[in-house]
Amino acid sequence: MRVYKVAEHKFGVEIESPLSFMNYTEAVAQRIENASRGVVMDAFPIRACDEVPSRSYVRSRQELPEGYRTMLDFSQYEPFFFGEGPSDDLAFTLTVKSSLTEQKEREIMEGSEVVLKVNDALPWYYIRTKDGNTSYEFFPMPDKSVGVLLLDETCTKGEFYPRPGVSSFSIMGMINTALMILYTYTTTSKDTLLLHASVIDYEGKANLFFGTSGTGKSTHARLWLENIPGCRLVNDDNPVVRRIDGEFYVFGTPWSGKTPCYRNVRVPVGALVRLEQAPENAIRRISGLEAYANILASSSCIRWRKRDMDALVAMCEKVAMLLPNYHLRCLPDADAAKTSFNGTR
Repeated sequence: MRVYKVAEHKFGVEIESPLSFMNYTEAVAQRIENASRGVVMDAFPIRACDEVPSRSYVRSRQELPEGYRTMLDFSQYEPFFFGEGPSDDLAFTLTVKSSLTEQKEREIMEGSEVVLKVNDALPWYYIRTKDGNTSYEFFPMPDKSVGVLLLDETCTKGEFYPRPGVSSFSIMGMINTALMILYTYTTTSKDTLLLHASVIDYEGKANLFFGTSGTGKSTHARLWLENIPGCRLVNDDNPVVRRIDGEFYVFGTPWSGKTPCYRNVRVPVGALVRLEQAPENAIRRISGLEAYANILASSSCIRWRKRDMDALVAMCEKVAMLLPNYHLRCLPDADAAKTSFNGTR
């Protein structure tokens, strides 16, 4: 078992043969080493008009090792590597099984109850419950299931069963989703939020930019990098905000959307900025219910479970009340970055 630590929460991953963890070539290993030390990476937020690069630290086929077809590329997780072997203080564990057999599928599916179908964005997934256990069936394309995640009653132990014939690349994509699901199940109650946001570090303080899908979070973060000297990208899609000893920090994570930025860093939170496309650039301070609603809408959580939703609400209230929150109406131009920079000082 390999153990990783994200925002001080540790989790374990083990893989059954014939699948295995990838062996990394020298170029990939160097990127992992740099990211683990928090080194600023050569990655810019990916805008809608950009060509999408590799989402891991493997940048080309030439950097793949021999026998890679049965290997799972965990390079984006390696900057968060903690150690090997079992541990009694893990938030959760995930075991990647060799394949989903017909017998196992019948065991999971027969008599189960569908509690939720998420099909408004890919990957789709169907959530079922049976005998206290919860399963997620993943569809990276409509009507094309690639595997099932099975959780125990505590939701601290997961098993992912890929369907036979699915490529290691597709399996890894669903493992990313499975690990994010397990992370939210087990950490939301510990003053922890997994947010859909882009994060910029300026002089040791982090600004988080969020809003509805397509608003331009990555574009705005890139405008800061291009127009505000001294900025650094922390994460471009799924950072973690956690309160520790009364202080709020944002952490880099293995999940950064289309942008391969997986830096193992912790930065105090400076401000949270909700973006809205507009014909002019203007920023204002917000608070109370408006700030709370903005944060809640951008938070990842298992919302159909009361315990987790109660914990999410409590944490969002703290973020809304105790941190500076802003609303930025903006254009996709340099002045927008300068407006938000000046307005959050």
